[in-house]
Amino acid sequence: MVKKRSIHQGPADITFNITNTIIMLTLIIVTIYPLIYVAFASVSDPAPLLQHRGILWKPFGWTWDAYKRVFANPMIVIGYGNTIFYVVVGTALNMILTILGAYALSRRKVMWSRPIMLGIVFTMFFSGGLVPRYLLVHDLGLLDTRWSLILPSAISAFNLIIMRTSFQGIPLSLEESARIDGANDFTILFRIVLPLSLPVIAVMTLFYAVYHWNSYFDALIFIRDRDLYPLQLVLREILVQNDTNNFTNGALGGDQYRIGETVKYAIIMVATLPILFLYPFLQKYFVKGVLIGSVKE
Repeated sequence: MVKKRSIHQGPADITFNITNTIIMLTLIIVTIYPLIYVAFASVSDPAPLLQHRGILWKPFGWTWDAYKRVFANPMIVIGYGNTIFYVVVGTALNMILTILGAYALSRRKVMWSRPIMLGIVFTMFFSGGLVPRYLLVHDLGLLDTRWSLILPSAISAFNLIIMRTSFQGIPLSLEESARIDGANDFTILFRIVLPLSLPVIAVMTLFYAVYHWNSYFDALIFIRDRDLYPLQLVLREILVQNDTNNFTNGALGGDQYRIGETVKYAIIMVATLPILFLYPFLQKYFVKGVLIGSVKE
């Protein structure tokens, strides 16, 4: 019977562990507390909430009136629908083009792959600017359409480079074995490369989805029709321009101001929670070593 040797921790190790634990707990509190504050404020009674100063540890009164007013406003519903469309369609197009481009550029016998990559990297550091981009979208007839928020950002050069690097890390012997069995490029891509690249695909999907969910600047430039506004642009109007009149119908004077404050918190929660719920489903793919044991020497 082999006895396990216990590792003795000296005073320096104990001090380090305690300090590290304190720092990590502090970072967790600093990160989570703003979200907790907004969540509690969104379900609080407006009057005592505005009078409260300091740390908010619990809701005041617990009322869902702010959320009822938020979802009763048609612009929130329209913005939610538009944002879901931009996220789903935009992310799908992003992933299709990025995967195809990364696979083609990761093959070792593709002609002009290096000059093409240099051109792609060049676009990461230099761009035409906002005015040429606006003129391009206008001349293509995309102005004030949903596609103005999807097609101009169809591929991210940074994400393409990351995915290409991941595809290059797949052992060449797998591709050679598949070609001996008669597989073509599409078979290799969908049967070998993609199943072995689930972590990077999940991360890229998350990056693209978060980009589309949080994007508002392109809509601010290219969209004039309010029926095409994404949720973040609606949120910007409310928070930056301090316009909550559409949510406080029926309230007068001070009540209108107090209700407007809780409505702001409710809108932040409505716009934040969906993308937060996406992380746990993709967390399992944030791992390394997927290829361990895939090739036997």
